[in-house]
Amino acid sequence: MSNSAPPLILAFVADLLFTMRINPVAEHIGYRVEWIESAADLGPIRSKDEPETPGELLHGREGSLFELVTGAQPALLLFDLNNAAIPWREWIAALKSATATRRFPIMCFGPHEDVATMTAAKSAGADVVLARSRFTADMPALFQRYARIPDRDSLDDACAEPLSELARTGIERFNQGAYYPAHDALEEAWMQDDGPGRDLYRGILQVGIAYYQIEQGNYRGAVKMLLRVRQWLSPLPDTCRGVDVRTLREDVDHAHAALVSLGPERIVDFDRSFFKPIRFA
Repeated sequence: MSNSAPPLILAFVADLLFTMRINPVAEHIGYRVEWIESAADLGPIRSKDEPETPGELLHGREGSLFELVTGAQPALLLFDLNNAAIPWREWIAALKSATATRRFPIMCFGPHEDVATMTAAKSAGADVVLARSRFTADMPALFQRYARIPDRDSLDDACAEPLSELARTGIERFNQGAYYPAHDALEEAWMQDDGPGRDLYRGILQVGIAYYQIEQGNYRGAVKMLLRVRQWLSPLPDTCRGVDVRTLREDVDHAHAALVSLGPERIVDFDRSFFKPIRFA
């Protein structure tokens, strides 16, 4: 999770004509595009025996979708409603119903005469649904209007401030392995801070919750939290209020990979050495 790359548009588009139109426009205004042409690009279909549960889906193609989106932290998700190889109704609804992904803006384009399809996309949760002609004509302005890009200057200013005493107490508890008490102090620090630097506290808090869930044997809760925390840590500078955020992001990714490799049946075998302390730069 890096904050130095150009803003990303994750495009679920297969039409070669439109990929050739979108890519140069995006590059011209400083974006990069990653293409997902088909659901098959994300792996196998989910097992029919897997129970449906609300929030982030963790297995099969939907699990890969959440891993892709939370890992990439795109500025914009773009769906071509004519792309029958993408189950956009289900995917838009899933992304907009999950805590880890609901903040990402979703833009869709389709044929203006197909009112039912356009309405279905809006009902699924898309932030903006456009006729294909409007999208093509206004692409640069639309990307700049709807893409969600962190305010780097504000984040840098906020991260230059010192840690609050409550946050320092929370981090001390975190580093002692007292993840539940750490939550209380960090939550209070977050509530008392009204600037963008508060996301540092929320991020550390949620990492602690994930580690606590692992200790309790709650695989699904831990994986969901490790996916959710990326949205708070990813935009931050590599150092924020003295905290080594870059290393923290790496620690989260390593813990997530180790947990997923075990699966829910072997969570008791999770190597606690992956519970790294918060480091200071």
